[in-house]
Amino acid sequence: MSITINNVSIQTPDEATRELADRVKRLRLMQGFKRETLAQRAGVTVASLKRFETTGKGSLELLLKVVFALGRLNEFADLLQPPLARSMADIERQSQHAVPKRGRR
Repeated sequence: MSITINNVSIQTPDEATRELADRVKRLRLMQGFKRETLAQRAGVTVASLKRFETTGKGSLELLLKVVFALGRLNEFADLLQPPLARSMADIERQSQHAVPKRGRR
């Protein structure tokens, strides 16, 4: 179930994976690939690709291999980047905070 706050819809992880799977299938079909062809180009099994497209279940590695084979891997480059600094204070704050090597208990 999507949650809407201030006109911004927030998906659940299950909804997001389903939507990604649907997009992958749509891209595959738009590029004219059969599942077998895309699976071979991506270096994954047809069964894994079919499972991902129909259920959204699969590894991150599978998703990245398939997206690479579809020529869209560059779209992941901005994923989870640190927020852009909007002021000098933000820049100073970001430069002062060292990234920890591990999380707290």
